[in-house]
Amino acid sequence: QVQLVESGGGLGQAGGSLRLSCVASGRTISSYGMGWFRQAPGKEREFVASITRNGDYTRYADSVKGRFTISRDNAKSTGYLQMNDLKPEDTAVYYCAADAGSRWYPESSRYEYDFWGQGTQVTVSS
Repeated sequence: QVQLVESGGGLGQAGGSLRLSCVASGRTISSYGMGWFRQAPGKEREFVASITRNGDYTRYADSVKGRFTISRDNAKSTGYLQMNDLKPEDTAVYYCAADAGSRWYPESSRYEYDFWGQGTQVTVSS
C-alpha cells in the first residue's frame, strides 16, 4: 500500500507555470506507475499524464501535450507535474495516482489506478 500527498496547486495566470508534487509513503514508489488526473466542476475525472515505474515512458492527454511534463524521482519518492503555458481550461482539482500493475507502458485509464491522493486545486485566471 502507498499513501500519496499532492502539493503545489494554487492560483496561476494564463501563460504562467505551476509545478505539482506528489510525495509517496509506504511501499516504495518505484513499484508503481504514476499518473496525474484532473477533475473540473461538473465534469468527470480525466487523464492528464502518466509515467512508468522507471520513468522510461510517458504519456499525455492531447490537451496538455507540449505544455505539461510528468517526471519522477524514485529516490525522493516523489512525482512531479510541471505545467507551463497554463490556460483557464486547466482549472481543476489535480490528483496523483499510483498503478500497481506490472506494465511496460504508462496507463491512461483511471480505473487501473489503485491509490489516489486527496487532490490539489489549480485555478488559472485569464
